[in-house]
Amino acid sequence: MNIYQIDIKDSKQFLKNLDVQGAGVEIMSKKMELLTFFIKDLKTPAINILKQDALSIGAELAVPSGVILCQKEQYDCLLIGTKKHIEILSKKELSQPFGLKKIAKELQKFLKIKNYPIEIMGVINANDDSFFAGSRFKDSDAIAKIEQMIDDGATIIDIGAVSSRPNADIVTPKEEFDRIRDICDTIKKKKLYKKVSFSIDSYTPSVIEYALNSGFDIINDITGASDSRVIELAIKYKAKLCIMHMQGTPQTMQQNPKYSDIMVDISDFFEERIEKCESIGLNREDIILDVGVGFGKSLEHNLTLIKNMKHFRKFGSPILIGASRKSMIDKIIPTPTEERLAGTLAIHLKAIDNGASIVRCHDVKEHTQALKVWEALS
Repeated sequence: MNIYQIDIKDSKQFLKNLDVQGAGVEIMSKKMELLTFFIKDLKTPAINILKQDALSIGAELAVPSGVILCQKEQYDCLLIGTKKHIEILSKKELSQPFGLKKIAKELQKFLKIKNYPIEIMGVINANDDSFFAGSRFKDSDAIAKIEQMIDDGATIIDIGAVSSRPNADIVTPKEEFDRIRDICDTIKKKKLYKKVSFSIDSYTPSVIEYALNSGFDIINDITGASDSRVIELAIKYKAKLCIMHMQGTPQTMQQNPKYSDIMVDISDFFEERIEKCESIGLNREDIILDVGVGFGKSLEHNLTLIKNMKHFRKFGSPILIGASRKSMIDKIIPTPTEERLAGTLAIHLKAIDNGASIVRCHDVKEHTQALKVWEALS
């Protein structure tokens, strides 16, 4: 007889492989997954109720020492429990006062999280000023690179013609269109859209519509669908819309970015933009979320988002991570752009482990290999 500790990523599959009886798989898997929730500014009476209810079912609520004496009106706390605990607690708190009904509804969102297949999105820049020279391609060179990315394992190709690096030059819609038109025409002519999905990295409605008419089926909007016309185009062409968070503009975003709470602020932003999309008629299933690594964020902001990316799964949409060769790597360990592949892979694998399902990258072949190995280990 031997015993050893193991790490289980997919509890249901492990139990099935163990030949556990069907109903037992569902029951036991909920007891195997430990969940933690950081709750901010909860009223003191609510904390005392939640603490008692959590303890009564075997869960736990970690609270500051002053709570028992009600020294302040509100406190932060940490809820700890299995998936089964959270399921029971979320139903129990629906009838409780002091804001606990809202807490219950939020917890229930996390219990309905969807799993999406992991996809690699290759990056093509049809301009000559993107921060990574290795991503710049024009016309026939761009098509050759697209075909190589498809062979290397990409399932999505993201094409843009305007740099969004810090302090990038402003480009007119005509210039953006002129840069990307021939690439779109060739994709349509060669029917490359039948092999993979194509994403247009733009927030210019006229450019987006031309791409969608050329076989593209994803809109990657760094402004987070601030222009309702972009949402309407997604609906008209039955395309998916990637909503990215950015503080400011590419020209201003890195000028001392500040947040009251990076997780709360971006979560509220996604909530508002998703509501806007749904009010116009775009289904939540057709929305992709991107926290916007490097877009109006300090190193600490970026690290916090990646470490806690699992939080954004509550919205029920695929999460995109795009940190390929970005300067946050240089801030951790000084490294020139062309030597940041290893750092990129480390960030992206951690993000996937934390809930991301679409990886936007320059190095498709290397990411395909890394993800295959990661999946085998998982």
